[in-house]
Amino acid sequence: MGVRRVGVLPGCPGHRWIDGRRMLQPKPVRVGVGRPPPGGGAGLARPLRSHHLTHSHAWILPMSQADDALHRFRLERAGVRGGLVRLESAWSELLGQADYPPSIARLLGETLAASALLSGLIKFEGSLSIQLRSGGVPRLLFAECSDDGGLRGIVRWEGEVPATAIDIRQPSAQLAITIENSRTATRYQGLVAVETSGLAGALEGYFAQSEQLPTRIVLAQHGGRCAGMILQPLAGEGGSTALGDADAWDRVGHLLATLGTDELLHLPVETLLFRLFHEEQVRLEPGRPLRFACSCSTERVSAMLRALGRVECEAALDADGAMGITCEFCNRQYRLDRVDLGLVFADSVAPAPARPQ
Repeated sequence: MGVRRVGVLPGCPGHRWIDGRRMLQPKPVRVGVGRPPPGGGAGLARPLRSHHLTHSHAWILPMSQADDALHRFRLERAGVRGGLVRLESAWSELLGQADYPPSIARLLGETLAASALLSGLIKFEGSLSIQLRSGGVPRLLFAECSDDGGLRGIVRWEGEVPATAIDIRQPSAQLAITIENSRTATRYQGLVAVETSGLAGALEGYFAQSEQLPTRIVLAQHGGRCAGMILQPLAGEGGSTALGDADAWDRVGHLLATLGTDELLHLPVETLLFRLFHEEQVRLEPGRPLRFACSCSTERVSAMLRALGRVECEAALDADGAMGITCEFCNRQYRLDRVDLGLVFADSVAPAPARPQ
């Protein structure tokens, strides 16, 4: 390609060459841009406006600030937008809800990171979810990200789980992306057949088929973290792409292909983007915090019971005349008795009486 990428900041020792790229040895720091905070960089950074990554005005912050956030950016020269997601605390909390085999956990972590990435591509109030259904393993894979950064996910499977990476090209496998807009009470869903072994390729295929939009996605889960990066051409006039030059999309795609798993999971955000795309004029926006959060509620429990019907609900009561419902996403428990059920079905618009335990 004739593109030389030098991923070092002036005055920083310990660089090395990997895959044709000169790199810094990974260190537990995060590189920011602008003036250092008071105290020589020991304090926390205040939110920044979007900024270009350059060689100048570099300062160091604790690396923990890069965890559990969505970072959106633009490659100005190439005419490409992108997103980078890192999850650690949110991922750990989700893993605590169930005991997942390693290969299942890997797939769920990738899906969770992907849901956060896709939520950063649009402006909406509500939630965006990725759902995979198949006749194999997994039977159901689901991850959701809300507009305020709340994440949740779940996997269901039957039979033996592969010890290695799961091939999602299972019988009748279908991938759905659903956007629920709470403000307009509308719901959009795109559905495609799964034709690749990995989730990243399946999502790229979704955008190619449903949106006619070239997309590059990299996903990873390992060692208590999950992460992902996405690239798409910016929209130009009339819906066309606004690539900076004829070779721009291929160029940034080749650069993204050199990204290693350890870099994606651990390297400070600004350092990572600078190493990959510093010749593309990177503009980085302030990060959006992400967290584990479940949207279950007493109102939703009551709505579910009304959908089942009174006869079926009363048949589910135990010998004490009560029933328990457990949210599979967060393990929150709701308990209702005959009186509660009577209130649920007395008025379909009444507040739900289900009592969380």
